[in-house]
Amino acid sequence: MEERNKSAIISWIVPAIIFLLVVFVMMFNFSTKSSAAAEDTVSRNLVKSVQAYAEDFLDRLQALGKISGPFRVLLERNAELDDDKAADIADILYSCTEAYKVVLCDAEGVGVDQLGRQVTLGSEKYFQSIIQYDVASCVYAEGETGNSEEKPAVVVAEPVAEGEETNYLLLYYSMDRFANLLSESEFDATAFMVLMDADGNIMGKSGFDASNFLQGDNLFDTIEPENAEEIRTIKSRIDNSSRGTTSVTVGGEECTLVYVPLGVNQWEIVVGVSQAYVDRQVDQQWRDAKNMMIYLVAAIFIFIFMVIVINIISKIRSNENKKELEDKADTDLLTGLTNKLATERKIKEYMAKHPDSQSMLFVLDVDNFKKINDTMGHAFGDEVLRSLGQQITAIFRASDIIGRIGGDEFMIFLKGIGDEESVRKEARKVENFFKNFQAGEYVKYAATASIGVAIFPQEGSDFESLYKAADQGLYKAKKRGKNQLAFYRDEWGGAGAQEQK
Repeated sequence: MEERNKSAIISWIVPAIIFLLVVFVMMFNFSTKSSAAAEDTVSRNLVKSVQAYAEDFLDRLQALGKISGPFRVLLERNAELDDDKAADIADILYSCTEAYKVVLCDAEGVGVDQLGRQVTLGSEKYFQSIIQYDVASCVYAEGETGNSEEKPAVVVAEPVAEGEETNYLLLYYSMDRFANLLSESEFDATAFMVLMDADGNIMGKSGFDASNFLQGDNLFDTIEPENAEEIRTIKSRIDNSSRGTTSVTVGGEECTLVYVPLGVNQWEIVVGVSQAYVDRQVDQQWRDAKNMMIYLVAAIFIFIFMVIVINIISKIRSNENKKELEDKADTDLLTGLTNKLATERKIKEYMAKHPDSQSMLFVLDVDNFKKINDTMGHAFGDEVLRSLGQQITAIFRASDIIGRIGGDEFMIFLKGIGDEESVRKEARKVENFFKNFQAGEYVKYAATASIGVAIFPQEGSDFESLYKAADQGLYKAKKRGKNQLAFYRDEWGGAGAQEQK
């Protein structure tokens, strides 16, 4: 009986032990796999977060290059720029971007910044890199020394071709903005972020300054003495432009390094997260394994929603910025009117859309403008042109096109002028304007103008022929003694439409 009981016990215990061992092994395997999966998930989440910071930082730099493009075209079309105009263009670009300094210089590094200050960059290492590689909209490390006002920065370089020569438009992005990337991160207070090159040289940092990892100028040199094998892994991945995570220890401080290539100049963004934080995240992943799919689905919907919202906002802002830049590119800086190219373009667009709509084109020259400059000074001459632009705009409709097309030459295009009486009325309006026009704040000067008029489409069905007709009217007005208006065809009213007054 006792033997039978022992046999029965053994027959139950052995299968039970085997079962328990199997369960134990399965649980151990499940635990190991789950732990590895949780670590992998945390690692991928960390990489994703750092990738977002890298993209944010890179987007800000690339935005500088995109915004500077139209200014490069403007500079290439205006090859002969003095320092004042160059400084004005630099100042406009400065006000449109996050750059803390904008410089326009030649291939020798001599130029001006947005404040009109002379700069000499020829001896700077980063400027030599720009000249050497001869690339557009690329990013370089900025390492100026000897000037306490300078900040650690990156420089976006935009070559400006002027004939056989190449000038450079440089936009300086302060490295101080790099520190803002961690300000609202999900990491704990001991996290730090580093921007470094492929050799481990630190170019910018933020976060936990007291970290042992940030006590040197080269991150590799700081880590390698205690982590020889790990540093080889990190260097190998960086050489292959791979992203990843590696746990290391420096001076008793345990940390997981997350590294992501920035995608330019072999730069890397490295985030150091305390091992305690990583362990908590792994534990959280293990406890929440059952809810992982729910969280993942929710995260995907939130991510898609955020991407859609961000894209919509970015599109709106991009359109606003584009419209602002187009308006500035179309504007004559002195008078505030449209410039020659924009004026011609707008008139041609109207002609194409309204080929049968009777309209008027005025071409006018300020009489004896050279004498005004010679006797009153160029500053007063500019004031005459500025006043003319401001005052003549007030007497026409907002839909009419008014532009400055030369030094003292202006063009006015009046849309939809229906009958002959309206034509003569508008001609008298322009002519009478100059009988009362005065410029100057302290010294009043009564400037006059010679005006030529042509009617669209009767006297020119395209811009070139219409302008030629108006120019012939202008020639008539000057030949008759200036200070008057002449139509291309005198049957519209003769010189200045004086018969209709």
